[in-house]
Amino acid sequence: MRRALRADAERSVRAILEAAERVLAEDPGASMEQIAEAAGLARTTVHRRFANRQALIEALAASAKRQLTEAIEDARLDTAPPLVALHRATANTLRVKGAWRFTLGHPLADTALTTAVWSELNVRCLEFLARAQREGLLAPDADLEWTRRVYYALVGEALHGSGADQDDPQDPDVLATLVVDTLLRGAGPRA
Repeated sequence: MRRALRADAERSVRAILEAAERVLAEDPGASMEQIAEAAGLARTTVHRRFANRQALIEALAASAKRQLTEAIEDARLDTAPPLVALHRATANTLRVKGAWRFTLGHPLADTALTTAVWSELNVRCLEFLARAQREGLLAPDADLEWTRRVYYALVGEALHGSGADQDDPQDPDVLATLVVDTLLRGAGPRA
């Protein structure tokens, strides 16, 4: 059984994870020393909490997984009206993925945990799309696997062009509206 960390240790871990995400998003090859410096902690403190870089990356994955899972659960995919759930899940996902650009988007951050997360989310997404199809939000003949892939691509493009290199990133709710509208209505003329 894992024992609970003291409050100061929890603050240190949180500071390390936040700094690691920022530093690694900018430089995936950054050292533990650079991460410690960005966290405002001694390198020995970082090594006391995380034995090595891989342990730190796995902790990042666990934290990102928890936040992404909570964001998807908050969308109430099983009970909210499908359009509301889709918009909420999209906005929540954009918020979390925007905050975890390295951990949820960089090949160096791939771990068994992140693979399991994406596998679970793919299943969850397909279940939701099937519900949306049954309830008339999607065409009865829509290929749900293709729809999932297109949806993920739209979310990725929203993140890619949403201000990663800008001082004023777009609001996740605005981006979610664009993603959902494009997914459901495409770019063709409106009838």
